[in-house]
Amino acid sequence: MTNTKLSRLAENLTSFSISKLSEKIDEKIKNGEKIFNFTLGDFSPLHFPIPQKLETEIIAAYRDKHTNYPFVGGMAELRIAIAKHINLHGQFDYEPDEIIVSSGARPLIYLLFKTLVNPGEKIIYTVPSWNNQYFIYLANAEPIIVAAKPENNFVVTAAEIKPYLKDAALITINSPLNPSGTAFHNQSLMEIFDLIIAENDHRAVLNQKPLYIFFDAIYWLLTYNDVKFTNPVLLCPKIKDYVIFVDGISKCFAATGVRLGWAFGPKPIIEKMRSMLSHIGAWAPKPEQIGTARFLQQHDEVNTFLATFKHEIFTRLNIFYTAMQKLKIAGHKVDAIEPQGAIYLTVKFDLMGLKTADNKMLKTVGDVTNYLLEEGKVALVPFYLFGADENLPWFRLSVGTCSIDDAEIAAKHIEQAVKQLKSSG
Repeated sequence: MTNTKLSRLAENLTSFSISKLSEKIDEKIKNGEKIFNFTLGDFSPLHFPIPQKLETEIIAAYRDKHTNYPFVGGMAELRIAIAKHINLHGQFDYEPDEIIVSSGARPLIYLLFKTLVNPGEKIIYTVPSWNNQYFIYLANAEPIIVAAKPENNFVVTAAEIKPYLKDAALITINSPLNPSGTAFHNQSLMEIFDLIIAENDHRAVLNQKPLYIFFDAIYWLLTYNDVKFTNPVLLCPKIKDYVIFVDGISKCFAATGVRLGWAFGPKPIIEKMRSMLSHIGAWAPKPEQIGTARFLQQHDEVNTFLATFKHEIFTRLNIFYTAMQKLKIAGHKVDAIEPQGAIYLTVKFDLMGLKTADNKMLKTVGDVTNYLLEEGKVALVPFYLFGADENLPWFRLSVGTCSIDDAEIAAKHIEQAVKQLKSSG
């Protein structure tokens, strides 16, 4: 093509910056290096296959020739099964017509933004966080970025977002969070909801559009230790008119490639999202929908899978957490937040200013990232790739693609790499 001029939207849309790190990792693997890759928010089917009953039911649906168009917004039997599933596990009280299904969570996030936000309106999102900036861009909206602090486990507070609420059309909340793997406590979440309720009461008097909440709950079934997910609507019933949840099978059932997500919220909003979906056509395949509906009705199978799945993830997270605490106690400038949720451990490598064995100074977080990759053969994602400050020495470590043996070996590699560093003085 001699002229590749495209729309302004396409021309200005940048690729996810983590891809550059992934390319470097892939090149090393192709060259025969053994790299422990903890950058992906995904699962290895070898170590974390989807539930056997889910696989069986999907295959059966294909064999039963359920290969024509599904119902727009989700097959009725699936939406009924989802309503029972979220009620059983989280006491969410939503009817099937308040639920919409699509091919994974991402189309629903896009539809949600386009349904609730006018071009030029503002959306609050916190950093570090996953991908919000790209959906905001696609919605032609304006971002309001609020940086969460390490001392709060990277969970934003009501005081931090309060100054921006009056200017926003939407606020995004994620718990457990990606990338930090941490979760909101009830009190901090309630304080945010109180602010939103007060703001919306004020807007109602002025007959203005309310401030809505996009609640990313894709990891809500994956919590550990004493951390429990609390249904936000039970915590604050008044918030139900303003909150839309996005969920699915990708994370809690290790089914990232099966591509089936759902959203639930106020019926008028869900209906508009369904109308938009009918034109976009991002529907989950009908066999996947029928298979998932049948699987979710097998409550004992669901509970058994989740119990084993959570144990396996937590075991891996705890291997790295224990290793990091061992290094910290020994006096090294590293740390980790105790596992709370999702498949991520937040780790700190405050190693700038130290020298490698061959006397190269680690000057930046990028240098630390490269050092761990080159010397430790361990790939992590620095939080600046999730929108945080470039000098913030925190990283995401994702355990969904490793075995327990690999986790133990990689943890030792990290220990050895850190211990090899020396003071620049």
